[in-house]
Amino acid sequence: MKSILYPIKFQPILKDKIWGGKKLKAILNKDSNLPNVGESWEISDVEGDTSIVSNGNLEGQSLKHLLSTYKAGLIGEKNYKHFGNKFPLLIKFIDAKEDLSIQLHPNDELAAKRHNSFGKTEMWYVMQADKDSNLIVGFNQKVTPELYLKHLEDKTLTKILNFDKVKEGDTYFIEVGRVHAIGAGVLLAEIQQTSDITYRVYDWDRVDDKGNERELHNDLALDAIGFDMEDDFRVVYDKEMNQSNQMVSCPYFTTSYLKVDSKLKKENTNDSFIIYMCVDGEAEISTQSHTETIVKGETILLPAAIKTYEITSKNATLLEVYV
Repeated sequence: MKSILYPIKFQPILKDKIWGGKKLKAILNKDSNLPNVGESWEISDVEGDTSIVSNGNLEGQSLKHLLSTYKAGLIGEKNYKHFGNKFPLLIKFIDAKEDLSIQLHPNDELAAKRHNSFGKTEMWYVMQADKDSNLIVGFNQKVTPELYLKHLEDKTLTKILNFDKVKEGDTYFIEVGRVHAIGAGVLLAEIQQTSDITYRVYDWDRVDDKGNERELHNDLALDAIGFDMEDDFRVVYDKEMNQSNQMVSCPYFTTSYLKVDSKLKKENTNDSFIIYMCVDGEAEISTQSHTETIVKGETILLPAAIKTYEITSKNATLLEVYV
């Protein structure tokens, strides 16, 4: 087990998107020749996009290989019993130069039946936002399926959607079934279930460089939309220094905000791996045998077998995630 007792980094998987921009390269120092980098998949077990270790003596090995080799030592006993050799989370940074499509995600039951996949519950932490940037989350009024379909048909869907202006630090919890979109000018961190299933319902009538519109999924989306959901998607959280401030706790993940300006002794008591996303500054994460530096735009995985560790920083802001 000693060989995995260190904080693991992975090679980012960068995605060219019609709506992507330059911030992942310019602000988060992602190395890419892609013209419009929209997403950096930091830790992924999505089929065809499996993360590869970039540091230490496991360098070059895939996340899938780590899971099949180290099992509960990597993700924890309860997680291994539940997920087996599947990593339960997909961790991303996203840069929206243009508005993303208006979309939603199916729940576990629908996703399993239709796509042999998990559902896609997710959360967003806004790292940077241009002036007057917004997110679309939910509806701005009581909406029935009939009213929704009428606005969809008339291309007036935006009239019934809720637009929120956002700034750095704003956090949103996006449950399955909730209509949403990331607006132009927003750079954010996203934590989600391992799933790449998205139902796109409106894409601003845009076309790609070949003149083609992207596929819409309105038939699939209709019975996946939560028309009766509460407006409880904005996350309120504390920002106490040098301690984990819980943001979101749901059946799929627990996240905390951690601002560090000293040396913290940390203990993993959750029978889970822990992920740290560095959203500002830099920090050192040290175990008994290994120290790894994490800087803004980087992500690190602490295997479940690591029970005690230290975080040292003068200025780091971290998102802490476990299952």
